[in-house]
Amino acid sequence: QVQVVESGGGLVQAGGSLRLSCAASGRILSANAMVWYRQAPGKQRELVASITNSGITNYAESVEGRFTISRDGTRNTAYLQMNSLKSEDTAVYYCRVQKGRLEFWGQGTQVTVST
Repeated sequence: QVQVVESGGGLVQAGGSLRLSCAASGRILSANAMVWYRQAPGKQRELVASITNSGITNYAESVEGRFTISRDGTRNTAYLQMNSLKSEDTAVYYCRVQKGRLEFWGQGTQVTVST
């Protein structure tokens, strides 16, 4: 069994920063990829950023240059550094851990950006 836990969300003013963490634990040695998604009220879940076990990253155009994804492979932990936050970044942020054909999701962490 694999558990995925996100943390670091909260309320921040526009222009501020937050750092999200995603920790995978349990019967997983090394994830192939760790991916951040977000879902705003009334909208579909969208991919925010991803990172492979070799460090290759990918970002949604809307966050390029403001968000940075990184990971600590030894701990199966991924981070999402979010800078210059905007009101449109308000959403529940989810982490997905990919291991082969298997995927594991966390419960999400709320990020609210106030103007």
